[in-house]
Amino acid sequence: MTTNAPQLDDERMARKAGVAAFIGTTIEWYDFYIYGTASALVFGPLFFSNADPAVATLLSFATFAVGFLTRPLGGALFGHLGDRIGRKRALVVTLLLMGVTTVGVGALPTYAAIGAAAPILLIVLRLLQGLAVGGEWGGAVLIATEHTRPDRGFLFGAYAQQGSPAGRILATLGFLAVTNLLPEEALLEWAWRLPFLASALLVVIGLIIRLKLEESPAVKRLQERNEIVKVPVVELFRSNSRELFLGVFGILCVFVVVYARDTFALSWATTSLDFSKDAFLSIILVVSVVQFFVQPFGALLATRWRPRKLIMLLLGIEIPALALMFVLIATGNWTLAMIGAVVATVPDAMFYAVMAGMLAQSFPARVRYTGISLAYGLSGALCGTTPVILQWLLDSSGSIVLPVAFGIVTTAISLVCSLALLGHRVAEEAPTSDRDAVPAAETH
Repeated sequence: MTTNAPQLDDERMARKAGVAAFIGTTIEWYDFYIYGTASALVFGPLFFSNADPAVATLLSFATFAVGFLTRPLGGALFGHLGDRIGRKRALVVTLLLMGVTTVGVGALPTYAAIGAAAPILLIVLRLLQGLAVGGEWGGAVLIATEHTRPDRGFLFGAYAQQGSPAGRILATLGFLAVTNLLPEEALLEWAWRLPFLASALLVVIGLIIRLKLEESPAVKRLQERNEIVKVPVVELFRSNSRELFLGVFGILCVFVVVYARDTFALSWATTSLDFSKDAFLSIILVVSVVQFFVQPFGALLATRWRPRKLIMLLLGIEIPALALMFVLIATGNWTLAMIGAVVATVPDAMFYAVMAGMLAQSFPARVRYTGISLAYGLSGALCGTTPVILQWLLDSSGSIVLPVAFGIVTTAISLVCSLALLGHRVAEEAPTSDRDAVPAAETH
């Protein structure tokens, strides 16, 4: 019995860390997604009412995009803190920052009240949101993966990934509630604020959970060995720049698919096609629920198959599936549009689950928080303008063909770079401590 006790304690802490990662990222992504939904539905007339409606939509998407610009900065800042003083402390700060900025958006006066200051303040708060997300994701992944056995890294990384569909479900339900239960006038006057203000309660819950969590075992070992790096970002670029480059471009499709569907398509379908706001929000809700249940199977398969083979299959399917989604949405038929969105979501969601373990296994523990956060943040910064780019391509050409081509090209780039990243990791020397790393990809 005494022999198994430490193992049971480790197992309990691993599960506790996984649940904490899931709840924390759910709150963070709820905050982030309600902004994306609001930018498609209400921010144009509220904060850019002096502009032509088409221009107002573009400007609204631009405020959505600027949040991605500070993600790399957030990755470097909180990655530095996470690698220097611990994952737990950094995650507490990111959650607080995201909560304060989200509630701030909900309390913000509109253009009609304070003029040009309103969109300026909106952009400032969005930049701070991006800073928080840039540090949140990497820490949540590591607090889950570093508490478990190396052979379960892909599986426990998926705990943090589940926060994305869960947050989107909550965000979509929030806006469905205010659009269904209240008249259009109320939505634009005050009801749009409710999903933002509700974030305060969620943040309090998240903080209670995170403060009770133990520090990552990998950080404790680095501290015991006196192997903490003084400036992690410098060490990262000196020793692991290739992994960083491949990581950035290996996950492009994740951002493109999500924001093409949930932000660009939402605006396109409700302004140029015959969809009501409620109808298309219900499609997003359906695909979010599908993602929540399908996504873990990607991580499960990655522990049983060769991850390179799995990623080749998933992204190979995603290329035609993404094109099909746009074609079916263009029909204006709710059922066909929903089928198209679900078909495009399934392979992307499963890849999203694998992505966490793929990035975590690619960097040594001493710069891991900085490495995966910067990879995620830089990729997000590159793709944060996706709704703007797709809207511009649509407006310029008058056809959905160019937006579809953009999605296909970015997915192909992700496929090539992901395979190169996994292949490069296998060729490297094994880590000095098995518990300091997520397992190498090609173990099966």
